[in-house]
Amino acid sequence: MTAHHLLPATMRRLPPPWNDLTQERRQRLDDLPHTEANERAALDALTAALSGPLPSPAPRVWSDESWAFYDRIRHEAGYRLAHAMPTAGRFTREGVSDVLGEWAAAAQPPVPPWWLEDQLDVIATELVRDDLSGWTHDVLYWLQQQQPYDEAGVAAIAERCAVYGLAAHDAVSLLRHLGPPHGERALLRLVRDDRVSEDSRAWARDSLMWLRHPGYEARARQPAQGEHPLLPPAVRELPYGWAVGFQWPAELPETDDNITRARAILQACAPTAPVPEPVPDADWTGDEDEDEPAWLEVRVVMRDLMPYASLVTEERMTEAVRECSLLGIPGVPPDPDGEEAARFVRRWVTWIGGWIAGEVFTWLGMCVDDDTLVTPWAMELAERYARFGVATDQAVSMLHWHGTVPRSRQALARLATDGTLAP
Repeated sequence: MTAHHLLPATMRRLPPPWNDLTQERRQRLDDLPHTEANERAALDALTAALSGPLPSPAPRVWSDESWAFYDRIRHEAGYRLAHAMPTAGRFTREGVSDVLGEWAAAAQPPVPPWWLEDQLDVIATELVRDDLSGWTHDVLYWLQQQQPYDEAGVAAIAERCAVYGLAAHDAVSLLRHLGPPHGERALLRLVRDDRVSEDSRAWARDSLMWLRHPGYEARARQPAQGEHPLLPPAVRELPYGWAVGFQWPAELPETDDNITRARAILQACAPTAPVPEPVPDADWTGDEDEDEPAWLEVRVVMRDLMPYASLVTEERMTEAVRECSLLGIPGVPPDPDGEEAARFVRRWVTWIGGWIAGEVFTWLGMCVDDDTLVTPWAMELAERYARFGVATDQAVSMLHWHGTVPRSRQALARLATDGTLAP
């Protein structure tokens, strides 16, 4: 009877330990010396694994019950499968069928024989994906433990794994470990490669930001002398940095100078009309199954390049847009000098000003006890900010914190009447 092999022919011809599909593979690789010859053998083994098409994932039409059956196969029959087919050359459809049939006959609770027969090809495909992923993870991990002899070759095979969708997270981690030049160059390609899953591209962007962070820090240490500021003078004098979200110290005293600074910043950043889109909450927290918005990644880059309000300049904004585009962050204009990029920068300047103003409102509400110091100007500004969609939550919170002041109560009543406040 002709055997139906489930792994590429080149992988089936690999010598030990590269053809090992058992649970002892990781330990055998750990015991393998990291020589130039062994590194070459590891790269050849990965090339062999990538020589065939990656099995398609199981159809999403599988019911919860089918996935539950498959989870039982992995956990209850995984050892049996590895024991019966310990090497790549022995991993066959017939072997899977025999092992699972024997297991199902004694499984408790029972597994319907018709389900195994009907879903055997899908089950085998999923097992191939799982085994290849675990095998690739172990080989990539072994490569990462020592300084490589062939950095370019290791980077190239890791990039191929990520594109192939095989242990992509581990492949990106290896590229991050390699760093510049080869690992960084590969990551810069991956973040813009549509063949790579968005989850893997996001991990690649995170790795790139980590690698490029020292360069951002070096730029941030350079003074903004001769650059064109984008924030008003009163805001540029703010001594509290973006690393703490522009938060004012809670212990800051209610002195005339501090109150004057707070008022000047709020007046300088005050919107004159409703903003096209409300300033997002700087402390964004989404639902567990909700993807993080792309602007959070943009903020990481901007915060590193411009850690203080005095550094928010036209030149650094252009650099930030160019860097975010290079990193492949979704929604970032590809041309840093185009009109779309200009709108992008204007939006971000509004957001930064809004976040700074929000922290001012928070300090005025939580830390200023003397109502006379903030009446009536803070109430008037808070109502204006809330009505125009900038720092709305913080402005309204400040009004509530000073709720004993008639002007605060009147502002809250007007905002509620005109629908600005959610019911």
